[in-house]
Amino acid sequence: MCACTVHFSPFSCHRSILSGKPEQPFPVPSSSSSDAQTAAFLWFCLHFTVTLQIMIDTAAFQGKTARFYTLGCKLNFSETSTFARTLYNMGVREAKKSEKADICLINTCSVTEVADHKCRQVIHRMVRQNPGAFVIVTGCYAQLESAAVAGIEGVDLVLGSNEKADLIQYLSDAWNRPEAGKEHGASPAEYHSVRTKDIRSFQPSCSRGNRTRYFLKVQDGCSYFCTYCTIPYARGFSRNPTIASLVSQAEEAAHEGGREIVLTGVNIGDFGETTGERFLDLVKALDRVEGIRRYRISSLEPDLIDDELIAYCAQSRAFMPHFHIPLQSGSDEVLKLMHRRYDTALFAHKIRLIKEMMPDAFIGVDVMVGSRGERPEYFEDCYSFLESLPVTQLHVFPYSERPGTSALSIPYVVDDREKKRRSHRLLKLSDEKTHAFYAAHIGQEADVLFEKAPRGKAMHGFTDNYIRVELSPAQADEAYDNQIVRVRLGGFSFDQSSLKAELL
Repeated sequence: MCACTVHFSPFSCHRSILSGKPEQPFPVPSSSSSDAQTAAFLWFCLHFTVTLQIMIDTAAFQGKTARFYTLGCKLNFSETSTFARTLYNMGVREAKKSEKADICLINTCSVTEVADHKCRQVIHRMVRQNPGAFVIVTGCYAQLESAAVAGIEGVDLVLGSNEKADLIQYLSDAWNRPEAGKEHGASPAEYHSVRTKDIRSFQPSCSRGNRTRYFLKVQDGCSYFCTYCTIPYARGFSRNPTIASLVSQAEEAAHEGGREIVLTGVNIGDFGETTGERFLDLVKALDRVEGIRRYRISSLEPDLIDDELIAYCAQSRAFMPHFHIPLQSGSDEVLKLMHRRYDTALFAHKIRLIKEMMPDAFIGVDVMVGSRGERPEYFEDCYSFLESLPVTQLHVFPYSERPGTSALSIPYVVDDREKKRRSHRLLKLSDEKTHAFYAAHIGQEADVLFEKAPRGKAMHGFTDNYIRVELSPAQADEAYDNQIVRVRLGGFSFDQSSLKAELL
């Protein structure tokens, strides 16, 4: 039997597999006035939780195997790792490639129409390749299209954004129902998802990827509602845990031997929305965690990168000179249509300030092409703007029509052929910028965190400013795995994707 913490509140009830005291993100008013008393009562109703213990029979999990498939962002990969660890703690091991799994979990993405299509393909393939498996679908696509996903043959359980933290309890409930032994797929899947405004739970996640990094989830949801985006509907409004809880998770990662942590979330610069804390304060607190040598920030909205944060990162012990900043468009007219919260002048200021304080910083930029309203002259403005910026790499993706978004009311539509042409131009520009950035570092010394490689193969790793480095098989040594090693950067590798390294 396994203890499972259950949090009850007057307006919601959810079970959490995580132990420990529930957090109280808002302070109770101290005044004795009737208004303050009313506010305190409302706070109690909304946030006070009573922790009880229920027991889950772990025998149902023992000896079972599981297979996982993740689509989408780093945050999804982080959450999938947490699902895997949770099931492992219940006695479930990951299925080998050659064996059929008892449990299949697909963590979905819905950022584009292509992503939706791929999700459906993966679900069908997992069902086909693992006959009789208990199939669980979660993630953004599962939240937005719960009923449709539940109707896919072979799917047993669909969990939305508010329910996925309760995976173990939902599995236990499903397996313990009287009808649980009936023929697999004999009836539609069970699905659980709440409306966007009711997505309140936060599923903590600090898990190791397949290589050297840990992924620490510091925030979830988004309150921006850009015209083209469905993420707020899929993940709910912005919310976050406390700095203290995140520091504790980072300390645990260090205890496990972690060297590098990537901070993940949907809109992580919005950290503090539910706790009254600041993202900068989180950065400072994490910087003091002993044992963690490197932190990377997965993505920051331009309007949430304050100058003080840039200045701190420039002299930080462990925060790397590596930024990923979503631009979406280099045209002010298109940014207005998207309801973005900045203009090109602000974006350019942030980029140039980063480069002034950290000349060798790697800066990646998201760019959407072919969005509604992107007339030819607006795209040319975007291209010229990006060409002028000292950025390192462009993450280019074509606009995709998303049902229910306000962008659909914008009349000007870019056809698919033109989207491809624009994408090709920006990708070529990106290659030129990345190549120039790498070339400028040839001959320099750098510290590289290496990743494990098969015996007799080249090892790869990254410098502090995210240059990919290749260590030849002759120099490679398993002793370098998850270690920071001093090297001299040489010329480009055969496939031009990294710089060759020479040990010092």
